[in-house]
Amino acid sequence: MKFSTLLLILTLTLIAAFSALNWSVFVTPTELSLGFTTTKIPLGLTMLGLLVLLTILFLGFVFYLQASSLLETRRHTKELQSSRELADQAEASRFNELQFFLKAELVKLTNLHAESKSEINTKIELIEHNLRTTIEHSGNSLAAYIGELEDRLESIRTSSTKS
Repeated sequence: MKFSTLLLILTLTLIAAFSALNWSVFVTPTELSLGFTTTKIPLGLTMLGLLVLLTILFLGFVFYLQASSLLETRRHTKELQSSRELADQAEASRFNELQFFLKAELVKLTNLHAESKSEINTKIELIEHNLRTTIEHSGNSLAAYIGELEDRLESIRTSSTKS
């Protein structure tokens, strides 16, 4: 139990004990003025009745505050839950958008890779063709030089055998 609840119960117990001990004084009639008239009623019972009424009003007020606090908490909980659901939906939407964006970018990169690969293969084929042509021309030139050298050697041999 909370300290305040214990203090309230202790106070009410002390008032009840005090009233029980002094009950004869509480029920002794006294002349009381009510403002517009005078009456003879027990002052102790009147004060006890007012104390009980005040206690009932106080407890009613406490229950009202607790109930309104509970309702307010429930309302805040519902608002928080709806906000959480909205945030989850927004997050899911962002994830979906990100997923679609990444897929589109992946497709673009795949296409760019395929285009680059195609261009590189085309350039390699062109370079191979140029290299073969150059090798063939070099081979032809070399054969022509060798043939020319053979002709000169042949002519030198024929001239040395004639002399």
